[in-house]
Amino acid sequence: MGRVTTSNRRGVLRAGAGLIAGGTLATGCGATGTGAPPPHPAANLVSATSTPTPTPAASTAPAPRAFPGQPLQITHGPRGAAAVALTFHGQGDPTLATRILTTAEKRGARLTVLAVGSWLDAHPAMARRILDSGHDLGNHTQRHVSVNAMSESGARAEITDCADRLRRLTGSIGSWFRPSRAPTASELVARLAAEAGYPHVLSYDVDSLDYTRPGAAAVTRKVLAEVTGGSVVSMHFGYPDTADALPAVLEELDRRGLRAVTTTELLS
Repeated sequence: MGRVTTSNRRGVLRAGAGLIAGGTLATGCGATGTGAPPPHPAANLVSATSTPTPTPAASTAPAPRAFPGQPLQITHGPRGAAAVALTFHGQGDPTLATRILTTAEKRGARLTVLAVGSWLDAHPAMARRILDSGHDLGNHTQRHVSVNAMSESGARAEITDCADRLRRLTGSIGSWFRPSRAPTASELVARLAAEAGYPHVLSYDVDSLDYTRPGAAAVTRKVLAEVTGGSVVSMHFGYPDTADALPAVLEELDRRGLRAVTTTELLS
């Protein structure tokens, strides 16, 4: 081995310092470095010139699928199916979200979560929490604005920015797209979603109206009065009424012989 001189040693130290100064710590999708440890294995340590990739320990999330025979905008699964899809707008207090997921899992139910990109920015660990428990995960735009009322460029950014965050956290853009602040997508938004890689827009035929904060009993009554085999139900993570209503909803669905499954399973 060659002799290490004082000048060589100084050069090595200067190079190491340059690498440390140039590094960036990503704490989720689109986050800038803070020097804090990543909050979840899905967050990646990246250099200034590297591209974020999913953690090797995590399986890649399912990609969107085309379902032959289903319309561009899906509101209902097969009529008379012995199953329903409970779909959740992914936003709000992650403690409530975790409570809802845990309640479902204890009863053998699987949900579909349409996540808001800014929510994933704030709580990146939720993406893997949802997927690794067997639930569907999809795109509910980046900022949860009225996407149908936006310009083409603005609407495209809402869809693709959220898709980018899902891809960085999970390796996939998510299984589904649902427009924000509208039950169905405009023709423009549906086209932009298809261009982003989503063959279908996921709508619903039962609206729980949980976001109006009517109380858990009212949420339960609304869902159970309208749900039928094959229904797609709209609910939200961010409301205590929803978390309180879910056990009774699942219990009655089970009594009726209706399993709560992911939307992918319902349509498959």
